Amino acid sequence: MTDPRLAFLANGTDEANAALESLSQRYPHVSPDEADIIVALGGDGFMLETLHEHLERGIPIYGMNRGTVGFLMNEYDENGLIERVSKARKATLHPLRMTARTMDGEVHNALAINEVSLLRESRQAAKLKIKIDDVERMPELVCDGIIVATPAGSTAYNLSAHGPIVPIRAALLAITPISAFRPRRWRGALLPNTAKISFEIVDPAKRPVSATADYTEVRDVVEVSVYEDTAVDLHLLFDPEHSLEERIVKEQFIV
Repeated sequence: MTDPRLAFLANGTDEANAALESLSQRYPHVSPDEADIIVALGGDGFMLETLHEHLERGIPIYGMNRGTVGFLMNEYDENGLIERVSKARKATLHPLRMTARTMDGEVHNALAINEVSLLRESRQAAKLKIKIDDVERMPELVCDGIIVATPAGSTAYNLSAHGPIVPIRAALLAITPISAFRPRRWRGALLPNTAKISFEIVDPAKRPVSATADYTEVRDVVEVSVYEDTAVDLHLLFDPEHSLEERIVKEQFIV
């Protein structure tokens, strides 16, 4: 069995650039278009960026942490990289597809690996109507915003907003309000990953709202729909002893 062809990408920081130079001198490498596996050097944000950039090819990404948190990354170690990559376990994710219509009638589409979030744009709280599979479930939620998170993204912004951590194989999506004012005690919902989630902005001219899919932001939205796009496969590679599934389980016991 031949060794996989590797491409190295860095997020531009001094630390990541130094790792890129060192690995490039130590291991054979090709361009990302020719590679079997991309080695991403940076943090979680760079991992998301790399996944988005190479979405059409569906090429596996093996991340090594040269950033801050590195939840989606493996430990940085230059030794035995070919063997590590060859033995790595694949985690296949499906992103959320967001369709957002704005006040001027434009329609925007974007993919989110972690979450889709709606946020108020002004001092006025947002007012949202929530439908699940075309059934109205909440006529009015007054809040700073709301998050729809994938299992992989449930430990990110969703967790910071006191949303639940979702096991990677749970086939669920988490809906988490941000600073809910009415109904004050609503803490969100867990839905099957087959659900289509729709938000209607109540009085968008007075209470403007933006919608963001990972790092793609659409401002002044009036309607937003979100669903898991199973036609799109994203492949992350993890060292066997630090699989994504294990990390998500472990995160639930951190106090």
